[in-house]
Amino acid sequence: MKPSHIEHIGIAVLNLEEAIKYYEKVLGLECYAIEEVKDQKVKTAFFKVGDTKIELLESTDPEGPIGKFIEKKGPGIHHLAFAMADVAQALTEAESNGVQLIDKQPRKGAEGLSIGFLHPKFTHGVLTEFCGE
Repeated sequence: MKPSHIEHIGIAVLNLEEAIKYYEKVLGLECYAIEEVKDQKVKTAFFKVGDTKIELLESTDPEGPIGKFIEKKGPGIHHLAFAMADVAQALTEAESNGVQLIDKQPRKGAEGLSIGFLHPKFTHGVLTEFCGE
């Protein structure tokens, strides 16, 4: 199974409001959605650039995945997300090719998408997400 396109690029930020201002005022993009994903302890903001989205991620809890990422590495690119027709199948295929999964089964993410992550130790240092309907 191969991705249809890059669904989004996830960027960890310290302050969502300040980051939104940069993307809107400097880059001329429009934030079209802000959403809190409570089980992932994150607040997100989305921008479209052509067919690809930019997802800004602000931690709502220092013990959440984005809080820990920022503590360890600082703000910046967090993950690369690929659109997949069948997230469950894509995860199974990745695992059968020797990739360690963070998510064995898809779970709900922002914008109501099904998501699943691959461990960056098995993806050449890039936290990789599969997304689908």
